[in-house]
Amino acid sequence: MLALVSHPSFWDELSDHTAVIWAALLALVVVVMLTPAVGGMARLLGVVDKPGGRRHHGRPIPRLGGLALFLGVIVPALAFLKLNSEARGILLGVAVATTVGAIDDFRGLRPLEKLVGQIAAAAIPVGFGIWIDHFTLPVVGVHSISGWVGKPLTVLWIVAIMNMVNFLDGLDGLAAGVCAIAGGTFSVIALSLQQTNAAIVSAVVLGACVGFLRHNFYPARIFMGDSGAMLLGFVLATVAVQGLLKTAATVALAFPLLVLAVPILDTGFVIAKRLKYRRPITSADREHLHYRFLNIGFSVRRATLTIWLWCASLAAAALGTRFIPFHQHGHWHLWSTVGESVLGAIAVGMSVYLVYLLEIVKLGNPRIRRRENEQRAA
Repeated sequence: MLALVSHPSFWDELSDHTAVIWAALLALVVVVMLTPAVGGMARLLGVVDKPGGRRHHGRPIPRLGGLALFLGVIVPALAFLKLNSEARGILLGVAVATTVGAIDDFRGLRPLEKLVGQIAAAAIPVGFGIWIDHFTLPVVGVHSISGWVGKPLTVLWIVAIMNMVNFLDGLDGLAAGVCAIAGGTFSVIALSLQQTNAAIVSAVVLGACVGFLRHNFYPARIFMGDSGAMLLGFVLATVAVQGLLKTAATVALAFPLLVLAVPILDTGFVIAKRLKYRRPITSADREHLHYRFLNIGFSVRRATLTIWLWCASLAAAALGTRFIPFHQHGHWHLWSTVGESVLGAIAVGMSVYLVYLLEIVKLGNPRIRRRENEQRAA
């Protein structure tokens, strides 16, 4: 973090683009003010999550919070974005993604119907010029991708992240907190890369999610539902393509992979488990990381905060990679390398520790193993 505070180009960019700060603040205020009204409307319409099953709450909770998040994204975006073709593609895609999620919240969609809606939303920014046509890696350098590969690859990426955020939305405040961390990190990196629109959109996600946590952190008074999870996943995935992957930064590919590592790992783990036990990939279970924390005795609040801390450690590693000049012009800088190594060690250590908690501790506790076996059998 010291590297970020002392990095002159970041502060120069921030002072020249104060719209990033105002957009985040406006998003926060809009969501804080409108979420209670959206929750009341959801109760009147009967769009609530009832207790039971995998749910840990003891009373019905409205689940249309995504509509408040939608307004919290659209209002500041229209106020502060330069409405070029790419920006219009993002905003139109946001509207479609939120609509598909809201329909699912109201009456439920079959997995194939939801997937078609997600593909339709993901195809919109691609049609407006946002797709992966190149990315940059250390040593390899800039690698170009032809349009016929890059366009479907971008749609696949956006749909995947939308579903990953949706899968992560299982505990009060979890998805909103993770997306806030991701949005803030993307905003800082995009601003340093002079990607102003991407920085503003990411900052809006940060502000909207922090505002939503006012009502969504444990004990939650409203859930974001599929409408909110799909909206946030869509925006983060699209911004990663628009503002990070297509830049000349030598480790651009590492930024979104590090920042979104937790939902990526969570989804990969769950899919592997379902394939192992020959269950449908779309089936509901308690194999997600957040449920596994509850299985070993964590409270909802503790599990949420632990995963937030894990995400923050990975985001710090991404920021260090961007702002700490540990390797320049073919030369390694000792103290910068030590600083980046410390951030990397913290992220790796946190990841190893959590794997130890979820896997090794479980092996030593027969009650946990028995509980998980009963859940799989059910």
